[in-house]
Amino acid sequence: MLLPVTAIALGLAVLVWSADRFVNAAAATASRTGLSTMLIGMTVVALGTSAPEIVVAVFAALEGLPNLATGNALGSNIANIGLVLGLTALVRPIPVRFSLVRRELPLLLGATGLAGYALANGILGRFDALFLSLLLVFSLWWLLRADTPDVAPSEAIPAMTLGKALAWLTFTLLLLAISSRSLVWGASELARGLGISELLIGLTVVAVGTSLPELAACIASAIKRHHDLAIGNVIGSNLFNLLAVLPIPGLLAPGLIDPAAASRDFPIMLMLTLGMGMFLLWFRHGELGRLPGALFLGTYLVYLTWLAAAASGAT
Repeated sequence: MLLPVTAIALGLAVLVWSADRFVNAAAATASRTGLSTMLIGMTVVALGTSAPEIVVAVFAALEGLPNLATGNALGSNIANIGLVLGLTALVRPIPVRFSLVRRELPLLLGATGLAGYALANGILGRFDALFLSLLLVFSLWWLLRADTPDVAPSEAIPAMTLGKALAWLTFTLLLLAISSRSLVWGASELARGLGISELLIGLTVVAVGTSLPELAACIASAIKRHHDLAIGNVIGSNLFNLLAVLPIPGLLAPGLIDPAAASRDFPIMLMLTLGMGMFLLWFRHGELGRLPGALFLGTYLVYLTWLAAAASGAT
């Protein structure tokens, strides 16, 4: 079991490091080609922070492990709200700007509902995947046409020449592919060795690992008082997980999925998403404080305990 655990640890470490550099290089590339900072924040950076989940989902689906990819998408959304947003609010209460919530929250709620519909029959097929992908295109169009302030401030974009940015973009994409391949192999071998389903591994080890960039970014944003980035990062990342990551197994390896994804994990994701929406709307003229943060984190810990009990019952 030492080799799979080592592969997972190394894969996660390189994945987190390369994802951070990929976002910086992508933002610099877009900036040097004349794109606005708003466009960069809504497209390049938002998709970039979901790059680990996307690449892991591709390799998992190609390896014939669609449940690992599905667990990664659902588990990342659960971790982003329960762990990332919960810890961030505990570190520093987050002021809520209603214009950000009004623009992105309805899209996330709609995507969550459609994802539940796609999973309800226990089959993730190409029609479901195409429908979610079309909603991604609509969401990008809707966000980009909205009259909103910049999400990624110009001072946050690294000072790179276009050539250097392109070189870093190519290098970090290669590292993302290699580290994701290592992570998927290690996770699948660990699941087989312990007799645990790929869905559980995707929901825990892989999901938390691919959510580490969001966790680091959110806590850093809260400490630096870039509050819009903290909430926007969670909402945007969850939106892309549902519309860009979840369709991948349906497109590349359509078929049956573990029934627990629809009966156990989706309801938890839905509950956390609705809870986040309720608190953001409730505190739209105030701040998301430590009490909601503690509730989110507590819910996530209870969920992990539930998964641990399921894993022990399966072995």
